Amino acid sequence: MIAERIKKIMETEELTPARFADNLSIGRAVISHILNGRNKPSLDVITRILKKMPQINSTWLLMGEGAMYLNGGEDNEQPEDAKNQNGGLPDLFSQNLPSENQKYRDNLHAESKNDKENILNSAINNDKQTLNERIIYKEAPVKKIKQIIIYYTDNTFETFNA
Repeated sequence: MIAERIKKIMETEELTPARFADNLSIGRAVISHILNGRNKPSLDVITRILKKMPQINSTWLLMGEGAMYLNGGEDNEQPEDAKNQNGGLPDLFSQNLPSENQKYRDNLHAESKNDKENILNSAINNDKQTLNERIIYKEAPVKKIKQIIIYYTDNTFETFNA
């Protein structure tokens, strides 16, 4: 089931559901519903996972076939005979590169830190703009009373003109 593979991605990448949703720029409730089995992941969720995590094997994510990572990663579960199909020679796509996974995690952490700094700087700049704005007070024209009408409960009224 695809929800189980999404859980496995979060466990392997050491991400909480909230952090995972934030990294994908989707609502936290969307991930919660997927993990609880209420909803199945939409095409948008799957494409966001594959865009933000290019090391994830799309065939594995969609159908559960092959290794989780394209280039080896920590969770590469290829059979030994598949690794040695080239006569024992290493090939570009089956080499074990665990450092790529760590680079990805570091990038996520750095992006998150930068996002927080950008939000803080944006808030500070907005405050400065607000402080520098000029308020122009325009006086309303003077109004004078022209007529007063008093209505009574017995359906009569009186009119007073100014």
